Amino acid sequence: MQRRKWIPLALLRKFLIAAICSIAFLALFSARVRIVPSSKDHRFNDKISTPQDLHSWTRELAPPHLSKAPLPTPKLNGSRGSLDYQKLWKPPSNRGFLPCTNPTPNYTTPAESRGYLLVHTNGGLNQMRSGICDMVAVARFINATLVIPELDKTSFWQDTSNFSDVFDEEHFMYSLANDVKIIKKLPKDLVNATRVVKQFISWSGMDYYENEIASLWEDFQVIRASKSDSRLANNNLPPDIQKLRCRACYDALRFSPHIEQMGKLLVERMRSFGPYIALHLRYEKDMLAFSGCTHNLSPVEAEELKMIRENISYWKIKDIDPIEQRSKGVCPLTPKEVGIFLTAIGYPSTTPIYIAAGEIYGGETHMVELRSRYPLLMSKEKLASIEELEPFSNHASQMAALDYIVSVESDVFIPSYSGNMAKAVEGHRRFLGHGRTISPDKKALVRLFDKLDQGIMTEGKKLSNRIIDLHRRRLGSPRKRKGPISGTKGMERFRSEEAFYANPLPDCLCQQSL
Repeated sequence: MQRRKWIPLALLRKFLIAAICSIAFLALFSARVRIVPSSKDHRFNDKISTPQDLHSWTRELAPPHLSKAPLPTPKLNGSRGSLDYQKLWKPPSNRGFLPCTNPTPNYTTPAESRGYLLVHTNGGLNQMRSGICDMVAVARFINATLVIPELDKTSFWQDTSNFSDVFDEEHFMYSLANDVKIIKKLPKDLVNATRVVKQFISWSGMDYYENEIASLWEDFQVIRASKSDSRLANNNLPPDIQKLRCRACYDALRFSPHIEQMGKLLVERMRSFGPYIALHLRYEKDMLAFSGCTHNLSPVEAEELKMIRENISYWKIKDIDPIEQRSKGVCPLTPKEVGIFLTAIGYPSTTPIYIAAGEIYGGETHMVELRSRYPLLMSKEKLASIEELEPFSNHASQMAALDYIVSVESDVFIPSYSGNMAKAVEGHRRFLGHGRTISPDKKALVRLFDKLDQGIMTEGKKLSNRIIDLHRRRLGSPRKRKGPISGTKGMERFRSEEAFYANPLPDCLCQQSL
């Protein structure tokens, strides 16, 4: 009788032992299983190189990610994580400012056209963008029909793109229909008509266009603007004209659908790493040659840049003192200097950084020190395959447009040089209320970097505090556009004003009552 009672207990014991062994085996097996990405993202994730493989600035056969699984983005849990987020990623308050570009009640539909305005844009993508928006306003001033502008094909970049290759032509015409009459081509009967070719005076106001330029209609049916950049004043224009410039820039001048689609894809791929910085690293051959900045370059490289500058006829200044240029803060930061700057203001080595730029001068030779601090450096060529980029690859303006989209959408935007792209992206981000923009004070930073080179200072808390104090108020929060520098006169007075497209406040941003 007693023997029978023990039989079920023995069976139960064997069952429990078997169950425990099975659970342990399954746990051991599952710990070794690698999670496979979905088929939709497999091509992208499977091509990411490991940190040891990131020492190449060449194009990959397929889009890379940092490893079979991305480097982990630091979690922002707890009080310390919250402080890090506040310090590094949280956008500055917009103080209730929102876009307000609708015309005033006194605004009317376009007056009867008196003739046709042809526009030859000049410069790179962002120089052309601002020029096109200004010419929309000029056409309104002088009661002209605007012919779709011709993009610059003879600049340093030699880009053959037409307007419709870079911008959504139909959207541009439709969006501005109540402001300016726009057509794609000059009417056939006027193709050979006598026209006046005019270089409009830089930073001119409404009176110049309404009087001097509009008077040309008495003798000509077609006016051709030979340049479009900086032809309109930044300030002291009628409110409706300023709002029109913003409608043209931030609504009508949309990139073409194939650029928009690719740009959004690049943004999604950058976001797979978490919050990211878009770094406009203007350390490119054309900028270094134009500015005469040769700090940390070899004599051979400096001579190459000098020859480029001398051989480009429309670059007027040939003899440049590179030391003086750097001391004045007009040189782009070097990749090494950018790395020191980012480290000093607190961004960890795991920070994802998108390099918004063309080919970096000297390639990996000059990228080593930045990459050693921040291995997660990405670019168009790293995020997309050769096949995906092929439609854009021989067109500098279209490639720049992709960088523009990723920069506008970034959590943090940092330009190494305050040129046309930096100003355009900063202004667009201000208008949309996007993220923080950190504009390095290059003149002050150069003095600190020189002390590092001389051994007077070392990297650490003291340097970090100095750099943080310099940039505490340079985060792109809303503020009124700066006027001319006190004491400047003539053309230099207008040149010293903050660019309209770098800061559309107060004309196109209104503070809402809370």
